[in-house]
Amino acid sequence: MDDIDIFLKEDLNEKGDITSEALLSDEEGEAYIKANENCLLAGVEEAAKVFERLGCEVNIIKKDGEEIKAGEKVIEIAGKIKSILAGERLALNFMGRMSGIATLTHELTKLCRKKNPKVTIAATRKTTPGFRKYEKKAVAIGGGFPHRMGLYDGVLIKDNHLACISIREAIRKAKKLGMEVEIEVESMEDAIIAAEEGADVIMLDNMPPAKAKLAATKAKEINPEVKIEVSGGITPENIANYTFADRISLGWLTHSVKSKDFSLEIEKIS
Repeated sequence: MDDIDIFLKEDLNEKGDITSEALLSDEEGEAYIKANENCLLAGVEEAAKVFERLGCEVNIIKKDGEEIKAGEKVIEIAGKIKSILAGERLALNFMGRMSGIATLTHELTKLCRKKNPKVTIAATRKTTPGFRKYEKKAVAIGGGFPHRMGLYDGVLIKDNHLACISIREAIRKAKKLGMEVEIEVESMEDAIIAAEEGADVIMLDNMPPAKAKLAATKAKEINPEVKIEVSGGITPENIANYTFADRISLGWLTHSVKSKDFSLEIEKIS
């Protein structure tokens, strides 16, 4: 059982759609999903899989990553009306959530690259349980950096690690893994130590812009190759103040984003 099956079972359980079962027989029909607001599209591939899993035929009109306008058709579906209605909400949830994330990532990337053409907007692990890979995919569709998928695929030394071990020892141990080593620091002094120890990425956490910029400058004086990431308390309103960094990560992309509005319309019944 994959994600689509799990998500469908959440909606249908063992009983199915009791409303449609009571009202409908085996009517066939056609439907489409349209955008109700401008956005950068994401999640249409997942929406198509939902309907295909239910035995419907699908025609994708607009692809993930395309900028679409309100009123435009995105996908067409043909099959049993009961099947179309069974997949409606899950498909719309995929597209709404993922398009919201992709659109915001795209907008923030454009905004920040006006000041620094090389800056990258990154996601965090502040994601919806069970839906992370789709939220991270949406970030990538929007031109952002997904960052770690989990604790298993990247080294990030955080404050609670450093409550147990010194910065120098932590970096030295982590470097033995042969992977990129990123460390989170909260002061200029710790940023300098991290640069001295050869950290690949230094994350400046919860620093005001001026302080963070100075810490970044000092760290790069020691190790010009080190990447500087900023994080903590960054929102769409203040993100432009942090464009001196190589990477800006913000949980806002996935924990505070507003979904985009799509709707499904039945247009033919036979």
